[in-house]
Amino acid sequence: MIDFKILVVDDEEEFRDVYKIIFEDKGYDISVASSGEQCLSMLGDDDFDLVITDLKMVGMDGIELLKSIKEKQHGCEVIIVTGFGTVDSAVNAMKQGAFSYFIKGSDPEVLLKEIEKLVRIKSLEIDNKSIRDQLINFEYLLESNNDKFKNMLKIAEKAAISNSNILILGESGTGKEVVAKYIHQMSKRNHENFVAVNCQVFSEGVLESELFGHEKGAFTGAIEKRIGRFEEANDGTLFLDEIGELSLNTQVKLLRVLESRTFERIGSNKSIAADIRLISATNRKLSEEIKSGKFREDLFYRINTITVEVPPLRDRKEDIPILIDFFLTQAQKEMKKKVNKIENGLMELLVVYDYPGNIRELKNIIERLVVLSDDGVIKKADLPDLKIFNYEENTEIRSLKDVRQIAEIKYIKYVLEKCNGNISESARLMDISRRQLFNKLVEYGIRQ
Repeated sequence: MIDFKILVVDDEEEFRDVYKIIFEDKGYDISVASSGEQCLSMLGDDDFDLVITDLKMVGMDGIELLKSIKEKQHGCEVIIVTGFGTVDSAVNAMKQGAFSYFIKGSDPEVLLKEIEKLVRIKSLEIDNKSIRDQLINFEYLLESNNDKFKNMLKIAEKAAISNSNILILGESGTGKEVVAKYIHQMSKRNHENFVAVNCQVFSEGVLESELFGHEKGAFTGAIEKRIGRFEEANDGTLFLDEIGELSLNTQVKLLRVLESRTFERIGSNKSIAADIRLISATNRKLSEEIKSGKFREDLFYRINTITVEVPPLRDRKEDIPILIDFFLTQAQKEMKKKVNKIENGLMELLVVYDYPGNIRELKNIIERLVVLSDDGVIKKADLPDLKIFNYEENTEIRSLKDVRQIAEIKYIKYVLEKCNGNISESARLMDISRRQLFNKLVEYGIRQ
């Protein structure tokens, strides 16, 4: 059950005690108040999902309490408890925003069913918020100014409409699972489960149990029946990350499932239908794995009806400022720390760096900077040892492209400073268009 907090308000102690016993027996988190005034005070100090209040009380009655709760927007629902003779008043309370009413002396199950409705509503709100948050994350993580990445997304979107198996290629940390989830969200299966399995983290025997499930007693330690990921993903999407790590034996079993669209739990002869869309991902070059006998060619052709290749972060540097903003916002929320300023020169260093660990490494760096920040400022001194090229010290050989980028960044900042941040004047002095300069500011993450 989800966490659901109820505040019972009644000026008679025996009724408060009865409600407390009934609700706690059902697993609800219960608090009590002896008056409307005490209830409002408690609502000011804590969050509750539901207030159950008696209609007739000394001092503030249930209607006055309801009005005050709605006026102050405490965000909780209200159920009015009334005697049989005052049902009209309770109905009037519903017109003023009460969720429902309960007649004293009626079967408590009636009241419990009303509470269960509210629990289901809260659960749906939580699920919907989670879905909205995921979609917002997709929008940010998939936002791009890079042609390669935008082209990859177009292919992914077209692939999503089909029911074909998809193979996502890319280095570790490039966001292959994010792309897989995006394909699922864009597909006709988006209302069903998206089930992810990292093939790298399980040994051969454990992975097969994870994928296909097992019956009780199928092997030592199988103390109960287990539903596998194929069964869990039925009608939805199964994402096999690092599929290049599968043993040849498991590859044979996976191939048979893809061909027959059925499988058996370990320890059972009963066939189970597997209506899934398979998305696989790997950072290995499977063509080389096939040549060396480590990956089956027939399985390769089964899993890559459509191939989607995610470019590394070093090939889409113009997206780094977008990703930094996203991870900064996330880190501040999660760590409850506010960042008001980025130290001069830090953005330039973050843009120039090559990120061998790709987006995952950038995320970790931003989280580190937020954790170590003081007074709302993230600083260069808190960066890990990124071995970023410094052309003045000339301690490391770098590509000409990187040298040009560093030189451009320093010179653009110098001209902007001389022109007091005037983009039009700066562009004129550098003999480029205003749009070209603006694109450079975005690409290099230079902030005004």
